[in-house]
Amino acid sequence: MEGRASPLGEPRARPAGAVLYRGPVEPLVFLANFALVLQGPLTTQYLWHRFSADLGYNGTRDRGNCGNHSGDPVMQEVETLTSHWTLYTNVCGFLVGLFSSTLLGAWSDCVGRRPLLVLASFGLLLQALVSIFVVQLQLHVGYFVLGRILCALLGDFSGLLAAGFASVADVSSNRNRTIRMALLEACIGVAGMLASLLGGHWLRAQGYANPFWLALALLIAMTLYAAFCFGETVKEPTRARLFTLRHHRSIVQLYVTPAPEKSRKHLALYSLAIFVVITVHFGAQDILTLYELSTPLCWDSRLIGYGSAAQHLPYLTSLLVLRLLQYCLADTWVAEIGLAFNILGMVVFAFATITPLMFTGYGLLFLSLVTTPVIRAKLSKMVLHSEHGCWKRLLLTLNSSSFPRAPDLPGPEDRGQEEPSEHN
Repeated sequence: MEGRASPLGEPRARPAGAVLYRGPVEPLVFLANFALVLQGPLTTQYLWHRFSADLGYNGTRDRGNCGNHSGDPVMQEVETLTSHWTLYTNVCGFLVGLFSSTLLGAWSDCVGRRPLLVLASFGLLLQALVSIFVVQLQLHVGYFVLGRILCALLGDFSGLLAAGFASVADVSSNRNRTIRMALLEACIGVAGMLASLLGGHWLRAQGYANPFWLALALLIAMTLYAAFCFGETVKEPTRARLFTLRHHRSIVQLYVTPAPEKSRKHLALYSLAIFVVITVHFGAQDILTLYELSTPLCWDSRLIGYGSAAQHLPYLTSLLVLRLLQYCLADTWVAEIGLAFNILGMVVFAFATITPLMFTGYGLLFLSLVTTPVIRAKLSKMVLHSEHGCWKRLLLTLNSSSFPRAPDLPGPEDRGQEEPSEHN
């Protein structure tokens, strides 16, 4: 591991009394994803209804007259404003996360997992707090962008997931690592489905404020857990500089440095492929919510909650099917099958004008997450052992392109063996 201190230095591991309870990382992942999924569709719906109220539009609240508003210019203006502000939020978060994720990921390898978990939890908390101010005080929707930037600066959900999966790899053996990784994935899927169902019904009954307050309470508890209850998994934390360009230079060298064991062309193509898959699949969630709100569907918050819950089923189904398909098919064919179902689902969404067809599209995405772990495994085999730490930071950067900040499922290299740390 980089940055090892000399034996004469001060003790680097935290004493046992530094935490109240040496808890696992799974509760952090569950609470974080629950809070994020609770806020995600609600934010898009809030923007829609906020702009509708500002422009005097109330057409899609009545599903019986939904089809009569397909050419309404006011509705089109509401759609445009909602999509534009969603785009501003996502792009700003991605650009900031592109820079911060590489710094924080390498920094946590030295100083330990807990500092990054605390920072990322606090960033999510700040984002929820800003959202509450916007909803309660009717502030300008541009503050949503500010909250997203603050969250991205402090690591975002992708940073929390990186530290979470890394902490599992720190303490798990080859025998039980698959179970621990599967448990983390189950936490993401179950939390997402529960939050989607709760958020949809709660919004319909009590409005926007209470779900955001619940998200804030969960994030406060999560931050306290990360600071005082999470058991540090790095045995010998060391001091390390956070602000350095060395980590960014190492990513560039990953592609430009020739080596007989790797193909730079294939490395670039696989990196582009995983970036496109993550961006298209997860980035489509806001677009789908916006489409469900407008004609010809005019879904209410309850149906949007059901749709969001269906989007999180692949965290459970893809993992199971991936393990089954790997017994009878090569990894390349498994990835092709996942891409085919992704394409089929998106095609169905493009032509869906009725509710059953939308849920058919969601059903076709049940294998949508089998592609990314296969590509990630191929990337792992292409880089040198000394470059594994660098490519992990690259994957963290690619993952930050998705607004819901959902991770890849662990690939075969995470399940079967430890990857060497980066040595400098």
